[in-house]
Amino acid sequence: MNSRLFILPFLILVLVTASCDPSAKQEKPNVVIIFLDDSGWADFEPFGELVLETPRVKQLASEGTAFHNFYVPQAVCSASRSALLSGCYPGRTKVFGAHGPNAWGLDTTFATMGEVFRQAGYATGAFGKWHCGDQPETRSHARGFDETCGLMYSNDMWKYHPEAPEYWGQWPLRFWENGKVTIEEVDPSHQKNLTRWYTEHAVDFIARHREEPFLLYVPHSMPHVPLYCSDEFEGKSGKGLYWDVMLEIDWSVGAINQALKEHGLEENTIVVLSSDNGPWISYGNHAGITPFREAKGTTFDGGIRSACIVKYPREIKAGAVSERIFATIDLLPTLCQVAGIPLPENEIDGRNVWPLICGAEDAAYPHAYYAFSNNSNFEGVLSGDGEWKLHLPHAYRVLETEGADGIPGKYGTARIDTALFHMKNDPFETTNVIEEYPEIASRLIELAEAHAMRFYGR
Repeated sequence: MNSRLFILPFLILVLVTASCDPSAKQEKPNVVIIFLDDSGWADFEPFGELVLETPRVKQLASEGTAFHNFYVPQAVCSASRSALLSGCYPGRTKVFGAHGPNAWGLDTTFATMGEVFRQAGYATGAFGKWHCGDQPETRSHARGFDETCGLMYSNDMWKYHPEAPEYWGQWPLRFWENGKVTIEEVDPSHQKNLTRWYTEHAVDFIARHREEPFLLYVPHSMPHVPLYCSDEFEGKSGKGLYWDVMLEIDWSVGAINQALKEHGLEENTIVVLSSDNGPWISYGNHAGITPFREAKGTTFDGGIRSACIVKYPREIKAGAVSERIFATIDLLPTLCQVAGIPLPENEIDGRNVWPLICGAEDAAYPHAYYAFSNNSNFEGVLSGDGEWKLHLPHAYRVLETEGADGIPGKYGTARIDTALFHMKNDPFETTNVIEEYPEIASRLIELAEAHAMRFYGR
């Protein structure tokens, strides 16, 4: 993008906080990505109706921009996280669903964000839930992150699982630090401290690497069930355990944001906050909230649309709300562009969306479409500008009975045929308008068919 020079200071303040031209930067920006697990789009301020005051997330939004149309390509843990780290669709990497113990995960032929940034001289840290492979070659410490701690997969994959304890009990849930097991078998007392441990490692990492560029990835285990929070936050919300957990996450976001300020790093650090997918609604009062249709494990927007905040005082307008669309697959190429880092040698699917993020008025959408899948099933596309969404025929799960207090409810199965939704007018996917807009449907079907042939061989 061509650089713009706004001579008058007041125009700089009115239009954007900087030129949106990465070449104008004199030092490499730090990057912090905080990625929640199963958080609902409306779980924290300033998204949706207020359920719980989350002042630190609200402050982050007031210092950056809140994006209402941020998407993940698959609403399940491993697929979503691998897409963020690699910039690739699940159909390319073949990382589908949620991997259990002893899984290979994201193949080493696909570079991770950690590997790309470390090669460019960044210090790299990942503190939290990895879930992109737990073999020696695919663990976080082997995939480009200098310092690591956390779980290799979801915190419910243990002997206390509410539905299959004997199955999951075959493998201990371990806590890892820097490539070694430091807790052989995680128990409830450890789970209570996960959010705090991840945060403390993150804050310490910032302090020790304040003199060099760094990439900090904090993929929280919470609010994925089973829910735990430290004693300090237990009962604090007055609204139940889920919201106690969200209060602790709010504290965590504030602690990381404050550490950047204390070390004079705020102006030169890009902070991204989002979630890997929507809420796991079968858990009832232990699940978050989304206003959109369905939830985790589906390709409706309740599953694949996540709240997102991006802060970068040098270039991103403070206190803004944006309806512009982008996705996790775009973060790798976008951050590489801003930092002046070469893209990985392997082909990726994301595109640079920095002009969209920083509010350039003439920013163009670089994708013709975004693709969405559920496990290995390719189920639809969203137009690159977010206006239209096409569902291919597929079955999907619907909640029949709601669970409570850590015990899940039951799902049934429904089916949708080829359907077109006008997302600008109908973000809740209620009215199929395929008959009214046959030309748009034909265009998206053609894109979907080409995508299916390219990535799924059909």
